[in-house]
Amino acid sequence: MAADAPTRFGSERPTAGAPPRAARDVDEDAAVELLGEHDELDLHDAAVGGRVEETLQALENELVGLEPVKTRVREIGALLLVDRARQQFGLASSRPTLHMSFTGGPGTGKTTVAQRMAQMLHALGYIRSPKVYTVTRDDLVGQFIGHTAPKTKEAIARAAGGILFIDEAYYLFRPENERDYGQEVIEILLTEMESERTNLVVIFAGYEDRMETFFSANPGLSSRVPHHIAFDDYTHEELVRIADLMIAKENFVFDDHGRAAFSEYLSLRMREPRFSNARSVRNAIERCRLRQAKRLVELEHPLTRDDLVTLTAADVHGSSLFQTGVGDGPTDYEGA
Repeated sequence: MAADAPTRFGSERPTAGAPPRAARDVDEDAAVELLGEHDELDLHDAAVGGRVEETLQALENELVGLEPVKTRVREIGALLLVDRARQQFGLASSRPTLHMSFTGGPGTGKTTVAQRMAQMLHALGYIRSPKVYTVTRDDLVGQFIGHTAPKTKEAIARAAGGILFIDEAYYLFRPENERDYGQEVIEILLTEMESERTNLVVIFAGYEDRMETFFSANPGLSSRVPHHIAFDDYTHEELVRIADLMIAKENFVFDDHGRAAFSEYLSLRMREPRFSNARSVRNAIERCRLRQAKRLVELEHPLTRDDLVTLTAADVHGSSLFQTGVGDGPTDYEGA
């Protein structure tokens, strides 16, 4: 191209006749434009860059804390934006490997980040659809010889063009059982992750210690997963903020005593078994709403709007944690 006046991203340019990577043909907006040697490209003004920033901002608004996670996601986004810019200038390079591992306890935002990651990868043209197909061992491992391969390949086919999210992935590896079919799933994934790397992103998720064992026992798998992102448990302060966001989204509010009571509840609940971070907060709020509804129905006067939206200390203190100092059973551990 002639070295005429610089052209910024978004001006009228012919799109490359054939996309350099199979997964690039997502839509017209994500198609890669060819620029000349002396052209200019502003990543921040680009339409694609804007959609990526919107996705990252949504992640920031949705998740409290998790700063290391957000930083890593932004780094991946920046890498792919620059990779896309290099393509526009005709600078050939290999496609970044995007398979990932999310490690952390339950309720720490792994699924939410996977969903936002899918939106970002789709906006950049790395996957055809912003979908996340979630599976567990039961969705992949068969019960008899010849059953595992079809199940696994069906799951991969359903996730094709998007993200395959394998929750509690460590259950695929059971070294104590030589006849377990989980190893067959891993072997199929190893093949597909390499051969379909332009059409599929795989995210393995689970508890950190178990995932370390899982990857250490499968060096071939570990080498195909360059992005390992750790999700820490939330602090007490962060959980209170999460509760505020959750009830605001549902058009509720704690009164002053109610919020103090819920903060006290969290201090007790965090010490109990099977605590699940934001998931336990959501369950606890649902129980508060049940107790509020019962309280309001038993009132002997008409209700105001404030009555309907306010959660009080009484709605929180009905939890069995305040009655005995400990939950009564599995149900109570999930937010009584």
